Amino acid sequence: MIAFAGNSVLCRAALIGTDLDPASFTTIRLASGALMLWLLIVGRDTGNAPAPPWRSAIALAIYAVCFSFSYVDIATGTGAVLLFGAVQVTMVVRGWLEGERVTALQGVGFALAFGGLVVLLLPTLHAPPLGPALLMVASGVAWGFYTLWGRGSPNPLANNARNFLRSVPLVVAVSLLMIAEFQWDLTGAAYAIASGAITSAIGYAIWYSVLPHLKAAKAASIQLSVPVIATAGGLVFLGEPLTLPFVLISATILAGVGLVIFGKKA
Repeated sequence: MIAFAGNSVLCRAALIGTDLDPASFTTIRLASGALMLWLLIVGRDTGNAPAPPWRSAIALAIYAVCFSFSYVDIATGTGAVLLFGAVQVTMVVRGWLEGERVTALQGVGFALAFGGLVVLLLPTLHAPPLGPALLMVASGVAWGFYTLWGRGSPNPLANNARNFLRSVPLVVAVSLLMIAEFQWDLTGAAYAIASGAITSAIGYAIWYSVLPHLKAAKAASIQLSVPVIATAGGLVFLGEPLTLPFVLISATILAGVGLVIFGKKA
């Protein structure tokens, strides 16, 4: 979850602190992520599992493109809560449709965590512009489906490598469409490489090795901690002030996540 939150901080830092354009950030991020994932699987037995369907690569590309373009005009914490709010709704609704049930204790924890996020962000952040907000929601929905489709993978590391590699030409096409907005910046590129190779590739490799052991509701709720971590990253790296309400509400959110994780089914 720290890696996922790091993507928000790195993207926002690149887009507000350097001249790199969002399409180029996305292309560099996914290309470096693809390279890192392939380095991680070199020499490993990837088995004979079939390649993942192209829908996963398309969802990954949609997530990454919408994510970057949204962060041009949206604050780190606001973007994180919209993203993972959309992720959790997508995953939990899909879980309900597939017959998963949530205990009363898990329901309380879920409500506590989500309510804490709302209280955390509303008093201190202005409502985001509608366009960027909708882009981030779309990014979250795409990420939610990418997560769900990856849960049953017999070899998540190899499948993520394939998905990243397949997504590269898709985001290159977006960069070509946005060529008039092209801007280059070495520091911004370094942020994009860090986002792709470290907080995306390595973070995803860890997450998808754990994901098959989690129910959809639990996986969604665990990700509710990401906006808290992202906001904390904004405090440290982007100069946002630390307040006592932030600390208390963050503890409430994490307590709610804990209830969902440990609230066993009856």
